Amino acid sequence: MNGELRSSLLIAYRDLVRFWKFKHWLASQIVMNLADVVIFALIFNNIVNREYIPDYIKFMSTGVLSVSVFASSFSIGREVGAEMRREVVYYLLTLPASRWALIAGRIMGGTFRGLIYQLAFIALNIALVGVPNLYQAAIIVYTSIVLSASMSALAIAISTSTRDFNLQATFRALTYYTLFFLSNVFYPREVLRLRFPGPLADAIVHTPVSLASDVYRWAFGYYGSINPLAPLELTLWAFLLLVLAALLYRRNISR
Repeated sequence: MNGELRSSLLIAYRDLVRFWKFKHWLASQIVMNLADVVIFALIFNNIVNREYIPDYIKFMSTGVLSVSVFASSFSIGREVGAEMRREVVYYLLTLPASRWALIAGRIMGGTFRGLIYQLAFIALNIALVGVPNLYQAAIIVYTSIVLSASMSALAIAISTSTRDFNLQATFRALTYYTLFFLSNVFYPREVLRLRFPGPLADAIVHTPVSLASDVYRWAFGYYGSINPLAPLELTLWAFLLLVLAALLYRRNISR
C-alpha cells in the first residue's frame, strides 16, 4: 500500500514539475482571470440590477475562484491526450507502478495544479471580499480539492476517449466552454431564469462550477446562506467523475 501511494505521489510530482514549464500559458491564464474581475466589474458593476447582485465586483471575484481551479486542473487532459497520441503512455506503463497507481497519480497531479494556481485568487478574495473564519476556510479548502479533482478527472476522461487530436481538442473545448458559460460564475440563478427556460436554469446551478461558486461566495461572506446540500452535490459529482475517469483511462491504456 505504501509503495502504491509513493508511486502515485511521484507521478503526481512529475506532472506538477511539468506544470511549471508552461510559464507563458500560466501567465496568460492569470492575466485572463484577473481581466475577468476587472473588466466585468468595471462594465457591469453600475449596470446590473442591485436587487440580483448587490456588489458585482465581489460576486465576480468569488466566481473566478471556480474558473481558476477549473482551468488549471483541466490542463492535465491536454497532456494525457498528447501522451496517448504519441504513445508515451507505453513508457509510463513500464514504470514500477501499477496502472491504478498511474491513474491516481495523474488525477492527483491535476488536482495539485488547480490548488496551487488558485492560491493567488484566494488572496485576491480575502482582500476584496472578506476573511473567512476557520470553518469557512476548511470548507473552501475542501471545495477546491473536490472541484480540482473532479475537473482533472473529467479532462482525463475526455482526452482518453479518442486518440484523434482534433476530436480531443473539440471534446475538451465543448466541455470547457459549456461548463464555463453555462454556470453562475457571471450571473446568479435569478438572472439565469430570465435568460434560460426554468428547468435549464435550475440544472445550471447544479453543475460543479456553479456549486463551487456558490460555496465560495458563502465562505467569503458574500452570501448569507447557501443550499446546505451544495458540498454534498459537489462530492457526488467528484465521485462519479473520478470513477469514470479511472475506468476510461485504464481501459484505454490497456488496449
